[in-house]
Amino acid sequence: MAEIGTKEALAASMKELMAKKNFARISISDICEGCGLNRKSFYYHFKDKYDLMNWIFYTDFITLSTETEFETGWELFTAACYHLYEERSFYYAALQTEGQNSFRDYFKESVRDIVISLFDLEFGDETDRMMADLISAVLLSSLDQWLGADNPVEPDQFLKRIREIMLKVSEAFK
Repeated sequence: MAEIGTKEALAASMKELMAKKNFARISISDICEGCGLNRKSFYYHFKDKYDLMNWIFYTDFITLSTETEFETGWELFTAACYHLYEERSFYYAALQTEGQNSFRDYFKESVRDIVISLFDLEFGDETDRMMADLISAVLLSSLDQWLGADNPVEPDQFLKRIREIMLKVSEAFK
């Protein structure tokens, strides 16, 4: 199996497992068993299961951002929300994980980068950094609630609400 094929097999196994059980209860053996690979193969590619989870997001995000040329940060955020919605069972479970190298921390940094792009902030002072952190926290919380809802609204409705909130917040900071 080629290197990319091995990583993809491990990622698919992780996604399947996370749809069925809590991340904390998933072992490396479970992941390997799910795709017919051995632990040595896993550790050749990843440090731990957190590393695999972050690789899944990174790969999804890079694929998403290279398939289409986005003119604005909002277009990228919109595409990301559609992808998160399609894979919501995995991403909601991933956002619930905590600990060192958690997906939640990794994702928070990614959201912050998008916020910076959305507002085209020039971080010359502490207020701008604080605003980016505040908006990132609100977005992360909103995404978490949206993906975890029993019947989440469609991405276009979610994005409309978020855009309205972000515009109000940015007006308040002017």
